[in-house]
Amino acid sequence: MKASKEELELFALSANSFFTISQADQIDFFVYFLTIEKGLGQTQATPIRECFLLLDLTPYSNISQYLTSNLKGKQQQHPKFIRVNDGYQLHRERKLSIENSLNKNPYKIKVKDDLRALLTHLSNPAENEFLKEAINCFEIGAYRASTVMVWNLTMDHLYEYIMAHELTSFNSALAKNTDKRIKITVVFKKDDFSEIPENKFVEFCKSSNVITNDIRKILDIKLGTRNTFAHPSSIKMIESKALEFIEDLVNNVVLKYSV
Repeated sequence: MKASKEELELFALSANSFFTISQADQIDFFVYFLTIEKGLGQTQATPIRECFLLLDLTPYSNISQYLTSNLKGKQQQHPKFIRVNDGYQLHRERKLSIENSLNKNPYKIKVKDDLRALLTHLSNPAENEFLKEAINCFEIGAYRASTVMVWNLTMDHLYEYIMAHELTSFNSALAKNTDKRIKITVVFKKDDFSEIPENKFVEFCKSSNVITNDIRKILDIKLGTRNTFAHPSSIKMIESKALEFIEDLVNNVVLKYSV
């Protein structure tokens, strides 16, 4: 999972005097960025060197040696890193010291502002309140909850849109259904949509031209993501993935199909 220049720049700006601290200390921050912000869990010398280059900085001369030599603490100090499989992560004490220096992280502030800006475009009070709760979940790190809520918001919004504008077209597509799991043959009220599996609902939306093929692709991908993270698993939902999930659905579906 490669970092973009923009997100790395924003992260660097969150650290006091990042561009004037030593190259060695910059390595520590890059390890934090890669393992915590990007959710990699561990990292190696090559990705750290790429971080230097992305920021147009001269890389530390021997990153591998620096990582290895700081696996042991000096005198009363803790080590900076611990070895994890074939990579490195920060020792708890070093991680906390960096974390504490990022309290005014402009990257997180920008993310928060971008998400809150979405609320200004939602005219439906109920949807606005629901999205606000989803964003609250995101901001406290409950990324799974935020994505599940935004998926539910998107589905409900499409139900409302179809009831208001495309019910005849949708019912025409539903009438051609051959999937025996689906017993319903016509939608009369919004609650009837609950009788249709979500993947088939998306399919009917496309075949009835309620949505475009590009939107269908977005919904199919996001449904797969929702299914992965809606249940207990060892797969970690990271901030950047949750952010992309939320912004993609709200901008390309909820705001696009106005009720």
